[in-house]
Amino acid sequence: MSDTEEAVYVIVVNWNNAEDTIRCLDSLSGVRFPGIRALVVDNGSTDGSVERIRERYPGCGLLELDRNTGFGGGCNAGHARVFKEGAGYVVFLNNDTVVDPGFLEPLIAPFRSSGDVAITVPRIYFMDYPERIWYAGGEVNLCTGRIAHRGIRKKDGRCFAVSGETGYATGCCLAMRARDFSRTGGFDPSFSMYGEDVDLSLRIRLSGKKILYVPASRVWHRVSASAGGELNPGKLWRKNLSLLKLFAKYRAWLGVGACLLLMPFRLLRGVLSVIIFKRR
Repeated sequence: MSDTEEAVYVIVVNWNNAEDTIRCLDSLSGVRFPGIRALVVDNGSTDGSVERIRERYPGCGLLELDRNTGFGGGCNAGHARVFKEGAGYVVFLNNDTVVDPGFLEPLIAPFRSSGDVAITVPRIYFMDYPERIWYAGGEVNLCTGRIAHRGIRKKDGRCFAVSGETGYATGCCLAMRARDFSRTGGFDPSFSMYGEDVDLSLRIRLSGKKILYVPASRVWHRVSASAGGELNPGKLWRKNLSLLKLFAKYRAWLGVGACLLLMPFRLLRGVLSVIIFKRR
């Protein structure tokens, strides 16, 4: 099988959220790309998700796990399955997203032209504010403890339409060669919900490979649907714990100190930004 004929698997992890997953699959059904296949990994749902998904999409691949292994664990299980089936490329896609019909070709094309690119990531918008940026590249500074989305909550514009290397890829949607994901060791499942994407990105960069932001690929995200919304206290708590775990893993002790020192101010700034944004 030639490189251009390798199968592309889109892996969608579901946990007690069939409605969003079916909406995501509806959008994927409009994607026309040679070799595209979808696999839903169900993380031990107890709400009848499996039956609803199977009824709506009887031909879709479905991997049922007996317990909730978290986002990273679900993605790893899905990858293990499709890798055995001969996947050439994998796209990890949050179930609370919808995709543009042409989102896949721009994500896969860089792999065919450059061996240095290990991850590609699209331009991602808020689903409820479809012209507002959620992700247009990622910034990471382990020394200052800063991890942020470029362009978040800003109106889309020309400055976000330029492709280029970026600091990290969000797990909301990222594409890789299946063999690269396997060689890297996949997501670290000890990150329960946040941080596994930054960790994967850092390992990729340490290996000498690049992460490419590809704005020609577009995705819309219902932000924090599985975590109760952007201002959910539990989400904010878990996110900051994951950041501390990430800095400790890379022995970025300055980052740990900065994170602890600045956490209250960053939380306050984040809350105010969301409130102001939603009042526009």
